[in-house]
Amino acid sequence: MNGKIAAGSIVVIGALAGVVMYWLQVYAFYEEAAFVPGEEIRLTLIEGGQAEPIIAEDVTGIDSESSPIRFRACFRTPMTQAMLTETYQIYQGAVPNVAPGWFDCFDAQAIGAAIERGEAIPFLSEAEIHPGVDRVVAVFPDGRAFAWHQLNASASE
Repeated sequence: MNGKIAAGSIVVIGALAGVVMYWLQVYAFYEEAAFVPGEEIRLTLIEGGQAEPIIAEDVTGIDSESSPIRFRACFRTPMTQAMLTETYQIYQGAVPNVAPGWFDCFDAQAIGAAIERGEAIPFLSEAEIHPGVDRVVAVFPDGRAFAWHQLNASASE
């Protein structure tokens, strides 16, 4: 009888630990991203290499102090892809990071596939927003846009 109680206790404790770890990974450390009004999203200019704010509407985002690559944002911009490509730096090797399922405006697989097809264009938002991390923005032809943090080449050095 004592063996059944001990085994049952181990199973229950293991299940509770699994639930807690899942909650910590998916929900606990995320918070709503803080944006400065009028400067929510910035892109890096081709000329001069300085990041400047772009027109961004309906910006929503998540972030976490526990990791510099947990940032994600969704927004709309009235700026056209043609205008953006003439003014701002395109980002080579853009690969969006998967967002938690509850942040449903950000679909990393769909964004990545659109980048591969050439439908969405990735831009450098801000280089080295954290050491070894760049902020990337992908813009679709209809004005939908998405931002995330991505490890850059200096992170692997």
